[in-house]
Amino acid sequence: MPKSKSNAHTGVDDTLAMLLALAASPKEMQLVLISVTYGNVPLKSCLKNVLSIFHVLDKELSWRKAQGKPEGFAALKAYKPIIAVGAEHSLEEEYLREDGFHGVDGLHGVHETHPHLSPEETWLSLFEDGVPTPHEAPSYYKYFTPSKVPAHKEILRVLAEEPENTISICAIGPMTNLAMAAAEDPETFLRAKEVCVMGGAVEVPGNITPFAEFNTYADAIATARVLALTSALPSSTMPVIPQTTLAPYPEKLSKRLKLKLFPLDITTPHLLGRGFFYDTIAVAGTESPLAIWITHIVGSVYRRMERIRGNIPEPALPLHDPLVIWYLLSHEDTAWQLARNAPEDIRVETSGHWTHGMHVVDKRGRPRAQEATSDTIIGGTASDEIPDDDTVWLSEKRGNRVDRVVGSPGFEKFAGELMRRIFT
Repeated sequence: MPKSKSNAHTGVDDTLAMLLALAASPKEMQLVLISVTYGNVPLKSCLKNVLSIFHVLDKELSWRKAQGKPEGFAALKAYKPIIAVGAEHSLEEEYLREDGFHGVDGLHGVHETHPHLSPEETWLSLFEDGVPTPHEAPSYYKYFTPSKVPAHKEILRVLAEEPENTISICAIGPMTNLAMAAAEDPETFLRAKEVCVMGGAVEVPGNITPFAEFNTYADAIATARVLALTSALPSSTMPVIPQTTLAPYPEKLSKRLKLKLFPLDITTPHLLGRGFFYDTIAVAGTESPLAIWITHIVGSVYRRMERIRGNIPEPALPLHDPLVIWYLLSHEDTAWQLARNAPEDIRVETSGHWTHGMHVVDKRGRPRAQEATSDTIIGGTASDEIPDDDTVWLSEKRGNRVDRVVGSPGFEKFAGELMRRIFT
């Protein structure tokens, strides 16, 4: 059973990803920590959206029980994840200018249109005033533990206390919290089994600029710093940005970070079509609190797509973030495939005016030098330099080593699996 820690900013597909994780069986996954960060909307709104998931599920389970329906969401009832509040902005201390696609609250105005499905405004006190007494605590409080410790410190605490190579980190938002944890204590951070990242666009266009995907663009420096830990010489791909106050990594580390990348190349084709979505909701029950809540959120995405793109056959929601959760639940399936030449040297552009957040790969086709050292011999000077390799792309010791996911158990299969787990 994998234990996972999620780093989320709680937009629409982030919400579906967390619902999928909470709907897992206890044997499939234990959600240990939800690290909240900024994203489509400011940090406080992201935190409210996370708590809204638990609030709605509390109502949903009561409704299902009253209807004599199977309650589901076994992982929600079996474990009590920590919710920790993280960074308010990127390492460059610049606020991301969101285009408003997901509305002012990140969930298409669901708090305004369905106030009975939103937590009361006292929710913020859970993270400020201590543990509430039983009669003061909201009913959904029983499903999580609020933390007053910054998210990056909670990440390190969990990694230090759990056995090494048992925690998978699922990054479905900007990677600021992860970068801060890695900078404070890189050896503890490397105790993670792997980091699974939804981010980047390698061979396809970006979704916020022609080259960049949203999560990476939001904090390209944080992404670059985390990816640098996949290198035998992290300094070879570390961004040189004077504004960043995080310390550099030590010259020698005990091992490389194992990182799986789920870029737009693989996530975008996994779609939740409008027709299938509404058919599933009709079967689940239109009076279901969860169905009402999700119908507003996802339905708003479909309507906005039609307004923006005009006459399209059928709008469909790309399941970017949920795909990473599906991998954690089904990673033993041999249909999951990595790029042919994995691990790849994938780097992040942090200073380009037009290419900020771009995932850069070497497409010249020149072979890298043979591996000079094992994974357990990290650091030191490179001894595998190649003539005419002034920018150090062909060295085996220098450069990142990222496992890019290129194949899944099926584009069409996933939408059905997602909706089945959440609603039936």
